[in-house]
Amino acid sequence: MIRIGILSFAHYHANFWSEVFRDDAGVDFAGVWDDDAERGAESAAKYGARFVPSLDALLEAVDAVAVCSDTAAHRPLIERAAGRGKHVLCEKPIATTREDARAIAAAIERSGVRFMQSFPKRFDPANHEIRRRLEAGFFGTPWLVRVRHGHRYGHDAAFTGGWWADPARSGGGTLLDEGVHGADFLRWLFGDPESVTAMISDRTSGLAVEDTALAIYRFPGGLLAELATGWNFQAADVSVEIFGTRGSALLSGVDLASKEHTASGFLRFYSADQAEKAWEVSPIVPRFKTGGFHQQNAIAFVDALKRGAAPPMGLEDGRRSLAMILAAYAAARTGAAQRVAEFY
Repeated sequence: MIRIGILSFAHYHANFWSEVFRDDAGVDFAGVWDDDAERGAESAAKYGARFVPSLDALLEAVDAVAVCSDTAAHRPLIERAAGRGKHVLCEKPIATTREDARAIAAAIERSGVRFMQSFPKRFDPANHEIRRRLEAGFFGTPWLVRVRHGHRYGHDAAFTGGWWADPARSGGGTLLDEGVHGADFLRWLFGDPESVTAMISDRTSGLAVEDTALAIYRFPGGLLAELATGWNFQAADVSVEIFGTRGSALLSGVDLASKEHTASGFLRFYSADQAEKAWEVSPIVPRFKTGGFHQQNAIAFVDALKRGAAPPMGLEDGRRSLAMILAAYAAARTGAAQRVAEFY
């Protein structure tokens, strides 16, 4: 029996992970700690766990923790957990700064515990079909990719008045909060980019962090990838576009802006070799549409612990995706292209 605790319900995804820990017969959902005692107690009761007001007491009672705090608190919580020999599942992004990401990596490496970075796009069957075709040469040479990822919570006072819009606690706005999903997705498909140019804006909402961002990454070999993120999408459709010398792909229903507004034909392909000038519509429905999307992180974490294996995403994935976003912030701030590797 694996004893797991949750550190903070500041991030809503803690609810999805709690479902997994509660329902897995091989897991003892040993407790919840939260710096907001009322929130922690209510959340613990909701999932049949106990609220433990002392962080040290909870760490003493578990084998592993899932960290769902505001992003700025990731480093101190992970350092405490790793220092006590506890395995860690960490909400995205890994940290708000390069220095904190490095400190987290050092703490994990000193302790020898397992670390998993949460990136649920890697578990979506639609994304796996794209990757399968990419590796099989379906696209020929990819030359342009567009990823749009966002939601409409920029119009929700509960969101804009929360820690997400406080740069001291979040580290940034939509580029970090939503863009890191797209950054990891691009890395997973195409490897590490070389450089980035970017622009950000807060003019729609007047928040202390950006609510709209656009970054363009250049990869070795010349591939260009556009990453567009926002908190003000009322509706959207296609979220991912891939264009290659031999084929193309379109994907919908994989972010909150498209989930509720697209009903079918989520994944489409076109090959230069096909006779009919029409899209091939895949029967695959994205997991983000069918349900159980964010739960996959917790499922994979528990599975890795049960098998004594390395989790599917680790420190490198967390740090390199963060580097892509930090480089984009620097590019937006300076107006000059930035080399991504310098922010790792």
